[in-house]
Amino acid sequence: MERVTKLASEKPVVIFIKSSCCMSHTIKTLFYDFEVDPTVHEFNEIPRGREIKQALSRLGCNPSIPAVFIGVELLGGANEVTSLHLNRSFVPMLK
Repeated sequence: MERVTKLASEKPVVIFIKSSCCMSHTIKTLFYDFEVDPTVHEFNEIPRGREIKQALSRLGCNPSIPAVFIGVELLGGANEVTSLHLNRSFVPMLK
């Protein structure tokens, strides 16, 4: 869990994804559409990716892919980000 917290605190926006996951791609693209350049960590490319995925599940991100952090706060996954975007709460969080 410490590794997740450390990685999430390195940049203002951090996304944990799996490269073959379509929802991961969609969420990453949403950030790019708003000209936000998130730090992206791919489970299948980082050391101990499986442990990080399990830690995200313990933090309450279910499913654990994708997992979005703004600041050091876990925003959640695709459902949470999409809901925030639809109710117009997402963009103000990015400012």
